[in-house]
Amino acid sequence: MLDQQQIALAITGASGAPYAKRLLQVLLKQGLTVHLMISTAGRIVLADELNWKLPARASDVQEKLSQEFDCVPEQLQVYGEQQWSSPLASGSHRVPAMIVCPCTMGTLSAIACGQSDNLINRAADVMLKEDRKLIVVPREAPFSVIHLENMLKLAKLGVCILPPNPGFYFNPTSLAEVVDFVVARILDQAKIEHDLMPRWGE
Repeated sequence: MLDQQQIALAITGASGAPYAKRLLQVLLKQGLTVHLMISTAGRIVLADELNWKLPARASDVQEKLSQEFDCVPEQLQVYGEQQWSSPLASGSHRVPAMIVCPCTMGTLSAIACGQSDNLINRAADVMLKEDRKLIVVPREAPFSVIHLENMLKLAKLGVCILPPNPGFYFNPTSLAEVVDFVVARILDQAKIEHDLMPRWGE
């Protein structure tokens, strides 16, 4: 049986680190157990865009982020890129949904081709083969034909393609509000309750 209180989050090397950090913060605040994977390039972007320099070992990252977000260590599970012992590498795990935010075009391509050469790609492949929710947040501009074809291929398989395109009809006054707009849309697709943004008409 799937556990609706668990979710997988992968952070890859596309620009958009503020979205990833805010998403992780909200997921933990909502009480979910988060299975976190960060690619090597993702670590570089986190450092560049947020000055968020993480330790090399997954266990040390888990300890650091658990302290930063004030959650119990068991609520955040962090895995290395090649940690094939992770439950996410098998369809027998109970995690019902996975978010890749931000998602590089390389990761998008690997998922579309079933190239399971690291844990992030394998975990996404498991989501597809087990018919579970997969949400990718591709951050690139402009999109090439290859990018669009890969997105179409995944969309036909039921993957939610959610580029981080903020709306401005709510008249944001800060970057944080723009980030929350995108994170709110991701949470909606993952069917996770939140109060980041008022609903249209409210």
